[in-house]
Amino acid sequence: MKMRWIIVFLPVVSVVVISLAVREHAARAASPQPTPSIPVQTRSITLPSSNAGTATIPDTTSAINSPQPMSQRVVHYEIDAHYDPTKHIVDATEVLTYHNLTGQPLDHFPFHLYQNAFQPKATWVREAKIAGTRDVIYEKWEDKLNGSEDIKRLEVVGQGDLTANLQYIQPDDGNKDDKTVVDLKLPKPIAPGQYVQFKIAFQTKFPETQARSGWKRDFVLGGQWFPKVGVWWHGAWNCHQYHATTEFFADFGVYDVKLTLPRFEVVGASGVKVSEVNNPDSTKTLSYHGDDIHDFAWTASPRYKVKEDGVYQGQMGPVSMRILMQPAHWSQADRHEKILRQSLEYFERWYGPYPYKTITLVDPEPDSAAGGMEYPTFITGDSSWFMPDGIYLPEIVVEHEFGHQYWYGMVATNEFEDAWMDEGFNSYTEVKILDSILGRNTSMINFAGATLGEREEQRLGYATVADLDPMAEKAYEYYSFNSYGGVTYGKTASVLLTLEGIIGEDTMQKAMQVYFMKYRFTHPSKEEFFKTVEEVSGKDLRWYFNQAILGSPVLDYKVSKIECFPVNWFEEKKAFAHKDDKNTVYRSVVWLQRKEDFVLPVEVEIKFENGEAIREHWDGVGRWTKFSYDKKAKIVSAEIDPDHKILIDRNAFDNSYTLEPNGKPAHKLANYWLSVTQLLGQALAWWGV
Repeated sequence: MKMRWIIVFLPVVSVVVISLAVREHAARAASPQPTPSIPVQTRSITLPSSNAGTATIPDTTSAINSPQPMSQRVVHYEIDAHYDPTKHIVDATEVLTYHNLTGQPLDHFPFHLYQNAFQPKATWVREAKIAGTRDVIYEKWEDKLNGSEDIKRLEVVGQGDLTANLQYIQPDDGNKDDKTVVDLKLPKPIAPGQYVQFKIAFQTKFPETQARSGWKRDFVLGGQWFPKVGVWWHGAWNCHQYHATTEFFADFGVYDVKLTLPRFEVVGASGVKVSEVNNPDSTKTLSYHGDDIHDFAWTASPRYKVKEDGVYQGQMGPVSMRILMQPAHWSQADRHEKILRQSLEYFERWYGPYPYKTITLVDPEPDSAAGGMEYPTFITGDSSWFMPDGIYLPEIVVEHEFGHQYWYGMVATNEFEDAWMDEGFNSYTEVKILDSILGRNTSMINFAGATLGEREEQRLGYATVADLDPMAEKAYEYYSFNSYGGVTYGKTASVLLTLEGIIGEDTMQKAMQVYFMKYRFTHPSKEEFFKTVEEVSGKDLRWYFNQAILGSPVLDYKVSKIECFPVNWFEEKKAFAHKDDKNTVYRSVVWLQRKEDFVLPVEVEIKFENGEAIREHWDGVGRWTKFSYDKKAKIVSAEIDPDHKILIDRNAFDNSYTLEPNGKPAHKLANYWLSVTQLLGQALAWWGV
């Protein structure tokens, strides 16, 4: 069973290789047909007018199934954006209303300018070049990779034009070439309880898709595209630079966004669509509204096929499901809707209600770095033209990205500093939900005799980087991108699954539900999570949290050896005595070893040839222990963690030991190797024809 991932990985490789080999062909097949050229004039941006002293945050609820606001609304973004698809440029104005709820005067405001990360000297690219990313390999720099986000003018209502007061800052690494954070110094501080309005004219140039934002052919994903104010958190501004391993953190509020772009574009966005108006210049303007969200994203492509007849009847009201598919993937539309509906159902049943009126699922452009991303009420999936039933990539990605609506979208922890509280929690709930929908051992792959389950894949992702970083590390301080991924996703899922084994599955589910319902819309820290689990379980778990989350000790237990011999081995045997006399008493001894520093109580199951099984408990405090038995039966095997509750043991191969070798696994592996070589040979022969 512990060998399962190795055995099934090899046959799957052949399927993946063939799929990837033809993916380029699929991308060409899905490439855009010529579309009408719409001349877009360079816009002269004029800041909207407003009246000083009348600013407020709307208490609208038209985008949520709730009669009153659900969050403490700090911001209101009003954005009027014009997108030129030929230049991949957005010219826009932004009116940001900010409510000072910090309890103290604020004399400066930092803003994120995320698209400036995609420049060769920026911190994001520097780190990506060294440590890698999931999206782009920077072998050489090309103009199409350049992104930018420039504030052309900034006015503070009542204080005038303060564009000259803007100053780029680098709070994390001091890289003077990084322009992803800009700070605004105010002549007059904003008093506690007061509102302030920023009127901003800006231009954003998208790069070819990187970090799930940008363009590919005639597709665009507008993510992190406008100046966004930092978060006052724990007594200070929290506004980190954009790093290759960081995502986002922002305050809740209201978004009113207008997008003007060519009429032939099919558009999807966060929130609810309020109106769509055709303009005389062959463009159209779409207006969107979002309540109790902390970001706004959008996408456009002339080739999307839209499925929008699905409605999920949620606990708080109906949820419209809008799915934008690539034409080559249209046959998978029902499959995408099914897993989206199932994800909604399980999250509402286990953790809490989904309050928004919409969820938009986007199947992004093939070969773009836009798949698998989350924004409020808006997610991107990932698929291919060849996606047979049993290869569950679409299901995995859709469920995972929808899960972010809870941990990233509503709980909204600080992803710069505690990425594990979003990505890791989401990976844990991904395991639980996909296990329930697709089967514990088949929730990733169940195809052509090959199987793979989510929890095993998560554990393996962590095992390769187990000794590098703690989960509680700041996201931009991980050893490498692989360490960030293995620890933030895989280790967190494994740690929470192991915690489930300690406090019980029902208790763990209750703790996650209580945590979500208590801390949604509040930006909690890890301490709130620790307290919640301890309160729900009634147990002091700091010994576990300190090792598993705050530290980086590795857990690795081993059955080091087994010995078995007759108790009276020294006595002379009678000539007629049979060597396996049933009256012979055997002394069996089992040694257990803790190879690494993580101390965790474990169970061991010892089995004997007469069918008897004994469970023993070891506190793990010492480096080793042993158990000894005198029985009229030989020992057969010993296994640590026989119920497989411990997912953070780095090497599960040495958790069991048999007195006699078993040749069945080797025989099975040999058969798989034979099947794989035959399959690969046939595939290569077909490819060469």
